[in-house]
Amino acid sequence: MRFSLFFFVIIPFVEIMLLLEVSERIGGWNTVLMVLGTAVLGITLLRRQGFSTMLRFQQRLRSGELPAQEIVEGMLIAFCGALLLAPGFITDTVGILGLLPPVRKAIARRILRSGGAFMSGGPFAMGRQFQYRETRFDEGDIIEGDVVDDDKLGKDRE
Repeated sequence: MRFSLFFFVIIPFVEIMLLLEVSERIGGWNTVLMVLGTAVLGITLLRRQGFSTMLRFQQRLRSGELPAQEIVEGMLIAFCGALLLAPGFITDTVGILGLLPPVRKAIARRILRSGGAFMSGGPFAMGRQFQYRETRFDEGDIIEGDVVDDDKLGKDRE
């Protein structure tokens, strides 16, 4: 409840007040140009960082590593892109800061280390937290096994 109040009421109110104050000092058209300029800068960063993260994601997959860092960074890039869509200086500043690689990587590492990432979807997730652990499989490693249905195993023994 507090988060939604903050995000949907307080932030827009502060953004409007800041836009009005800036437009009073430098003029309405200059304020509009500044907002559009930050949006263009943000979209440029968004594109560049999105492609870069996607390439790193694919490289890690090819090398047999878990691309957890890139997945979290991709979510952060999407969130920052949404912030850039909202008109205003505060959301644009936070969005652009989140698109800067050192800031984004630090936030992603912190999320992964804290275990704050949740698995969602899929038959095994059920909202459980997972621990990030980097694993690497060399080419040629084969793990063999059989699938055993415990229900059928119990019926066969009876």
